[in-house]
Amino acid sequence: MICGSMGFAKEMLEAQKILAEIGHEVMIPCDTHECVENPNLNMDFEHCILTDIDKSCFKKVAASEAIVVLNYPKNGIDGYVGGATLMEIGLARHLDKKIFLLYEIPAENILRYALEIKITRPVILGGNLKLVG
Repeated sequence: MICGSMGFAKEMLEAQKILAEIGHEVMIPCDTHECVENPNLNMDFEHCILTDIDKSCFKKVAASEAIVVLNYPKNGIDGYVGGATLMEIGLARHLDKKIFLLYEIPAENILRYALEIKITRPVILGGNLKLVG
């Protein structure tokens, strides 16, 4: 399951393709294609309620062997992880799933819940999706 800010919807589709090419079955959030077309959709409360996006993503995390977090720079933060992605990381940890982060976790003084992410012991891919194993 690919997780991350829906501001990275286009990158999710690219990552899905790369991971599929190396033999992985890859799930993405149900509204990824819609968010590519309308980047502001992910911040639309009604859309999130109608799609039940949080629960839909949680079910995909539960059905996966691992999550791959696309934590590109956003809002001036390298390695950005938002609140919804943090919840998915927490669920993956609780369910003993492998957790991969594309890039390093920001320092705690930059991302206040960086410690909580570090505690999950994610594998840092250094930008290379082909290291997902």
